[in-house]
Amino acid sequence: MRSNGPVTLSLPPFRGITRRIVLTAIVVFFAIALLGLIWPELARLAIGLLILQPEVSLHRLIWEFVTYPFVSGGLLSLLFSLLSVWFFGSALEDERGSRWLGEYFFLTTIGGGLLASILAYAAIDHVSGFRLGLNTYGLWPEVLALLVAFAWFHAEDELRLYFLIRMKAKYLAAIWLLVYLATALIGGDRFGALTALCVALCGYVYLRFAPRQGLRFAASEKWFGVRNAYYRAKRRRAAKKFTVYMKKQGKDASIDESGRYVDPSGTPRDPNDKRWMN
Repeated sequence: MRSNGPVTLSLPPFRGITRRIVLTAIVVFFAIALLGLIWPELARLAIGLLILQPEVSLHRLIWEFVTYPFVSGGLLSLLFSLLSVWFFGSALEDERGSRWLGEYFFLTTIGGGLLASILAYAAIDHVSGFRLGLNTYGLWPEVLALLVAFAWFHAEDELRLYFLIRMKAKYLAAIWLLVYLATALIGGDRFGALTALCVALCGYVYLRFAPRQGLRFAASEKWFGVRNAYYRAKRRRAAKKFTVYMKKQGKDASIDESGRYVDPSGTPRDPNDKRWMN
């Protein structure tokens, strides 16, 4: 368990789903950069197939809702976004597990991108600043979602960034969100700002309403519960048929409520004794 004292963000372990996200972004960046040197037209085509574009993502290129975070606009932006994913992603993965972090990352990515695309596409003809040709890419919206999750679980914890800045996680999340939105809006990237807001909103909704161990875990538990209930009912029906059969043979067979055979001598049954399994 993490302590309630100040948290110093030093380089954490590099493993799990966090490592996969970071390595995927690095591979895509250098692959596009290399392709741009060899075949610029193909590099532009690849970028067009990976970044989020409401006009085509909602109709044909649905995979863009997953791929847009892994395209970066520059090496410096990629470096700082990957460091942020590494810091906050590793901290969350250590506490919540790789399955939870993977589910949170991709659900907020897809949900935020889908919501932003729907809103922007509906507003193209009505709101100034939203026009045809909208697109966005990069990990910064997902960094904001991770920071929202970290602040959700550690709102009062103090973070020390490079020994220079010290503040509570909830304030850092709010300031980071405002700074990113201000930068995006000043730069004219309204769709990028909208995507960041939608991704952060999806993160909040997930944290607020999703089961503690994630939707996937809850769904699997529900499925196994239904499956086991079916098997228990099937076993009880078979036990009843066996009881009827034994009575026809002039013998009594005792069956418990789970459909298991009960020793007529009354000897307590050892649940670990495999001879009693049926």
